Amino acid sequence: MALQVGVVGGGQLARMMIAPAVELGVRVRVLAEQAGMAAELAAESVGDYRDLETVRAFAAGVDVVTFDHEHVPQEVLRALVADGIAVRPGPDALQYAQDKLLMRARLDELGMPQPEWAEIADGPGLQAFLDSHGGRAVIKTPRGGYDGKGVRVVTSSADAEDWLAEGAPLLVEELVDFTRELAQQVARRPSGQVVAYPAVETIQRDGVCAEVIAPAPHATGRLAEVAARLGEEIAEGLGVTGMLAVELFETADERILVNELAMRPHNSGHWGQDGAVTGQFEQHLRAVLDLPLGDPGIRQPWSVMVNLLGGPATDSLESRLPAALAAHPAVKVHLYGKEPRPGRKVGHVTAVGDDLDAVVYEARAAAAFFGD
Repeated sequence: MALQVGVVGGGQLARMMIAPAVELGVRVRVLAEQAGMAAELAAESVGDYRDLETVRAFAAGVDVVTFDHEHVPQEVLRALVADGIAVRPGPDALQYAQDKLLMRARLDELGMPQPEWAEIADGPGLQAFLDSHGGRAVIKTPRGGYDGKGVRVVTSSADAEDWLAEGAPLLVEELVDFTRELAQQVARRPSGQVVAYPAVETIQRDGVCAEVIAPAPHATGRLAEVAARLGEEIAEGLGVTGMLAVELFETADERILVNELAMRPHNSGHWGQDGAVTGQFEQHLRAVLDLPLGDPGIRQPWSVMVNLLGGPATDSLESRLPAALAAHPAVKVHLYGKEPRPGRKVGHVTAVGDDLDAVVYEARAAAAFFGD
């Protein structure tokens, strides 16, 4: 009987696990939040991932449970583990992707380089942090934020009055003077094998990843070694199983600081579907099933991924496909089966080659077909 992987969450990350699962002879079963989501091809169940009995019933028929997102409550995860179900990554690791305050404290314990930070609960606490950090800082809601949501730059405690009024503690961080953002992906299997992908450069627009260049330009030698070591040590230190993405800041004085973590396939790794020997979706399946990990190396000197954000306002993504494919036959197009909506990630394109400028042009030009 084929190995079965249960994926909680029906988004595009679950969708993109389906093709490599077919190639490996693995069956992917998805618990989707609602009908018609991106991963509907494998959505055998629809239900609330916050409800223990719903998730327990879904998990009963699979060999391992993994995730399209990090939002499954700890009490649900721990109940599954108590039932003897393989949950990867497990709750002890996932808590650090679910709660940024826990993450910061644990990374400090592991000696990881990160921005100066504090937990605050009131205006005077925030103002004290601002006064000691040049009058500007970043505040974050510890749980639930992504793609720029739950993040705010503040210059006074008044800028956070609405969040502080909710009564929950907030994370405040120094406003890092970074020159660019990087991401380091690693994969780790339960038996301990770890592999590191090349560090990549991520380009953000309005808090959302817009482009990724792999490997990151001018990131050979020491920088690449430091990023890979950070990723491996965090995966080991937190006990991550599956894919781990470590979002990083590179500062003007050439330091590398940890920004955030994701314990699943990640937007920064989409380039690897067409540019790596083993893409992140196949690698994640291998890792959570405790199969030998694949080669994370690059196939071509450069890979560029451009996100399709929003899509066309007047017609469908599919209607734009023929012209894009005809104009850029070497570019790979990945559509998520989502309806266009401003700011929504509805797909991505990847281009590979040996000339970075040409690869960037091809990816951007192909992506332009899917916008207005």
